Amino acid sequence: MTILITGATGLIGKAIVAQCVKKDIVVHYLTTSKNKLETQPKYKGFYWDPEKGEIDAACFEGVEAIINLAGASISKRWTKSYKEIILQSRISSLNLLKKCISKHGFSIKKLVSASAIGIYPDSLTRYYEESVKEVSTSFLGTVTEQWEAAADTFIELGIEVSKIRIGLVLDDKEGALPKLVQPVRYGLGATFGDGSQWQSWIHVEDLARLFLYVLTNETSGIFNGVAPNPVTNKEMLHIIAKELGKPLIMPNIPKGFMKLVVGDMHLLLYESQLVSSKKVEAIGFSFKYPKLEMALNDLL
Repeated sequence: MTILITGATGLIGKAIVAQCVKKDIVVHYLTTSKNKLETQPKYKGFYWDPEKGEIDAACFEGVEAIINLAGASISKRWTKSYKEIILQSRISSLNLLKKCISKHGFSIKKLVSASAIGIYPDSLTRYYEESVKEVSTSFLGTVTEQWEAAADTFIELGIEVSKIRIGLVLDDKEGALPKLVQPVRYGLGATFGDGSQWQSWIHVEDLARLFLYVLTNETSGIFNGVAPNPVTNKEMLHIIAKELGKPLIMPNIPKGFMKLVVGDMHLLLYESQLVSSKKVEAIGFSFKYPKLEMALNDLL
């Protein structure tokens, strides 16, 4: 099987490529950096620039399915201009893929596109399953709604579409975990606000396995990419501290302070989404790291 991955050199993309190697899946990948182009027997890079509408159509040759992870990082300061980049980078990449498939008549069977649990409204009490129609009025809610709508247009080409709403991805080198771990290591760990906000997390390896599971099974629609046991921010910090054998003695970090420091991006730290993994388990997916202690034991 040959698949095309956008965003293959990012955190989640690299983990998916590692799983593809294990499963003998040939990977074509699109990159905006010419210095990241490689040609190996089962891993081949192709150049594209969604902003300019440029794409090497040869990337689709022999490809049966696409995993779409393309989009500008949300962990940079959300200025007005950068917010537009976050949105447009997601929409333009999907639009360019669709335009190229349509123009050349490539026979693609399936698209599995990244999405985010930020689509769900901030709540300490609601339990979010994929059937929830309500969308957060936040910036992330708006972006994710439009991102999913752009993916759904591939249905017009007869392509089966799945969307994975990704939670807090835990990795030992990249993403949120190292930023949470470092202060705790130095005895400076502290919860954000009162720490009651839910954090629906997933080990990066489980997320990569889930993408391929959804890709290779005849399943379409929305799937939550989260582990079965969400924790509050306070619980997460305490479990990290226990794993590192460090005390948690610092006062809580007020929301207003973090808004001053990082601007609108502070929402990533204080919003709460309690998200269900029941649907992915119902289709037969099993988590290697269902509990946070297991994930941290592996990563730390």
